[in-house]
Amino acid sequence: MKKALGLVLFLVGVFPVSATTDDTLVKFKGGIGVIPVSSAAGVANANGTFPDVNRNTVRGVNPPGQIWTIADLRAEVNVDGRIKVRGRGLLLAGGNSIGTNAGQSVFATLICVAPDGTFTLHSTDSDDVTAGIQGVPLEANGDFRIDDFLSPAPPNPCVGPVLLIRNTAGAWFAAGIPKHDD
Repeated sequence: MKKALGLVLFLVGVFPVSATTDDTLVKFKGGIGVIPVSSAAGVANANGTFPDVNRNTVRGVNPPGQIWTIADLRAEVNVDGRIKVRGRGLLLAGGNSIGTNAGQSVFATLICVAPDGTFTLHSTDSDDVTAGIQGVPLEANGDFRIDDFLSPAPPNPCVGPVLLIRNTAGAWFAAGIPKHDD
């Protein structure tokens, strides 16, 4: 009996009860870099441009002016609004500064669908440039980490979650791929 009680106490010490409860709201595994134009139509102009271009706006958030790529993205959002993001290789994929981070800083925005069908944006505090917060600077190789809280806190459940990585001007550079537990 003493051995069994000792084993139970040992297991409780090694595996605390809080570790058995999952407070994860949504996870993302993998990322998609932005292509600023989603479609073009009409007869091409003499300079190769098109008269009708649709920007790749996602849930009201505009893209930047250039293509970006991301090698990997992992993110987890908890029900209390805590978000942890690890991104690798967020770099320009076109233009004269191709392969660089262009001196950008980023923040995260989780977008959920509200009951009335509108989109609600929940961003990390690092998007408040008026308060002197300039986002998380990209490393030279495009790597970054965000460990912050979303404001306002997202609803539980977050319906139709979309995670965007944005620059401090507000444009989205990359999107997370939702991870569905099978």
